Amino acid sequence: MVPQHPADRDGARPGRFNRLAEHASNFTSSPAFFGVCLVLVASAITAHLLKLPTPWLLMVGEAMSAVSLLLLALLKNSERRAEHAIQRKLDAIAAALLEIQRQEPGEASEKLRQAISMEKQT
Repeated sequence: MVPQHPADRDGARPGRFNRLAEHASNFTSSPAFFGVCLVLVASAITAHLLKLPTPWLLMVGEAMSAVSLLLLALLKNSERRAEHAIQRKLDAIAAALLEIQRQEPGEASEKLRQAISMEKQT
């Protein structure tokens, strides 16, 4: 099984994961999420200052690790969707320029053709 690009998996309609990732991305860029992270960091600092037992320190550390891991997954998903959207726009621009340039083909036209075919090869 070859993994597909996330933007290609669901066709025209975004799937459940993409919708969830979009909502989570909106939440993680909000002031409320910053407050949640601030509380987590403050609780970790407080736990260390109060010299709480090791299980408490581990619990706070694991909560911070879990949030970091989820944020990493969301960031990668958002990055891939943005990358795909930019590439589609660049391909459309390149194709339009090729159509304009076809009346007088030259070096620039060939470079545009190569740029479009490069996307199909990768």
